[in-house]
Amino acid sequence: MTWVFLIAAILVEVGATLCLGMASRGAGKRWLAGAVAGYLAAFTALTLALHGGMALGVAYGIWAAAGVALTALASRAFFGEPLTRVMGTGIGLIAVGVLCIELGAGH
Repeated sequence: MTWVFLIAAILVEVGATLCLGMASRGAGKRWLAGAVAGYLAAFTALTLALHGGMALGVAYGIWAAAGVALTALASRAFFGEPLTRVMGTGIGLIAVGVLCIELGAGH
């Protein structure tokens, strides 16, 4: 169940960041409220993953790295922001780093 909470934390945090992007583009205060609610939900889900026994370093590393990668991809899709080869390489390196963190946790 800890992985379910972690995945939820990642997805909700990305959604909250996209709401923040909409709010910053003048789309209205509802988007800002969505961002605040999303971040609260993301931290709650992350807390539940930690409470379920996931190590802090593993949970935070995966949460942060996956959030960065998914936000970069989503901002390309929703806002037309650039996604260069260098950025793609960085996303690939993030994926490798997450894998290393998970393998190094030594379950």
